[in-house]
Amino acid sequence: MEARIPMSDDKSKTMPEPMPEPMSKSMPMPLPGHQMALLLLVLAYALSIADRMIISILFVPIKTEFGLTDGQLGLLGGLSFALLYATLGVPIARQADRGSRKLIIIASLSIFSLMTAMSGLATGFMMLVLFRIGVGIGEAGVNPASQSIVADYFPPHRRSFAMSILALGANIGMILGFMLGGYVSQTYGWRAALFVVGAPGLLLAFVMFFLFREPPRGSFENDRMETPPPVPVSAKFMWNNKAIRHLMAGATIAVGLSYGMGQWLPSFYTRNHGLDQTQIGLLMGLFFGILGAAGALLGGKLADRLSLTGLHKITNMLAVVGVMTIPFSIASFMTGNLTIATVIFIIPVFFSNFYLGPVLSLTQTLSPVPMRAVVAALKMLVMNLIGGGLGPLVVGLISDALTPHFGDNALRISLSIASLAGIWAAFHFWCCGRALLARDQTTQGGDNATDKSL
Repeated sequence: MEARIPMSDDKSKTMPEPMPEPMSKSMPMPLPGHQMALLLLVLAYALSIADRMIISILFVPIKTEFGLTDGQLGLLGGLSFALLYATLGVPIARQADRGSRKLIIIASLSIFSLMTAMSGLATGFMMLVLFRIGVGIGEAGVNPASQSIVADYFPPHRRSFAMSILALGANIGMILGFMLGGYVSQTYGWRAALFVVGAPGLLLAFVMFFLFREPPRGSFENDRMETPPPVPVSAKFMWNNKAIRHLMAGATIAVGLSYGMGQWLPSFYTRNHGLDQTQIGLLMGLFFGILGAAGALLGGKLADRLSLTGLHKITNMLAVVGVMTIPFSIASFMTGNLTIATVIFIIPVFFSNFYLGPVLSLTQTLSPVPMRAVVAALKMLVMNLIGGGLGPLVVGLISDALTPHFGDNALRISLSIASLAGIWAAFHFWCCGRALLARDQTTQGGDNATDKSL
């Protein structure tokens, strides 16, 4: 079946519509080798997150050595990494839609691991910024190619949970980065921590070269093309698709909120609760890492079940969860008791990665096969450049502005203000659900043309 998708003023352009979710009793099964492939991709993602997040637990010693402001730390933890990570993801993903996704992941893994280790050699702020940009360049090729591969290993009704397992790499990486990084930094210094966290990626790249197998493209869809469309065509498709547009907006704000808080929580616990780096590493690695992983798996499992009765129910669920967690976040930041703050924060932490699996899965399911990696990269461009890049920076700038009046309490107020962005994200998830419902109703009504509102 071929449906017209309004990508430009030329109404004659057509593109195959992604196949709907399978509803028959004989559901297709994942391809052979999916377990090993998913395991290796999770490890690659985990190391990318460890290399990305370790800088936050090193903020205090780096700030002391180089005499930095919170705004500079926010730049170091956010925009310096996200700028090329986001922008280079698109051309790399374009190549991933045409060439070997396996080789792209291996090369990316090697580069960001090497750049992380070399960050330990920095002699000043600008050199450290340059190395962090190098980490972003390396990581640019991992996520889009990984998501495209997972979509080819798993049928649509199994993708959300598979993507949630892939997203577990974030929690594993958080545990590795915070616990290992905190301990090594406390014992041997922040430079040694960067060396230790960067090295394992080089070993994993060697292992993946021999053990990883790339699946055929579009294994469970029929909308295959000989060559992928140009990047502008993919971008127009995403913009003209109301569901994807709102999905990206909601995910971008959620990422900004997540990264903004994640990068500043170690400093918050140091300034407001007096914890050292080892204690923070244990708290955030074990407690927050494990809870976040459980929430991510639950989000994927629930999304797979809801997908069988309507994709709109997935994003409606994300909207409700996003609003529900806001009061708990604010209460945790504003209380002066560490025990109470930790207990209250259980709810926000559990749901911190709840959206990841559903968002990754919906993006792949709603996108035609030939443009999946590029669509994923464009999504990552917006999510990381705006969300991941500006989230930590905005929190730091607000903290700087409030410091003259509130001192060390400025950061807790800044984080509380940032929590309110969850309402904005929920609005876009809800709008995405309405667009998906309208599409489903049009399909059920027998109209084979794509809903013009999408």
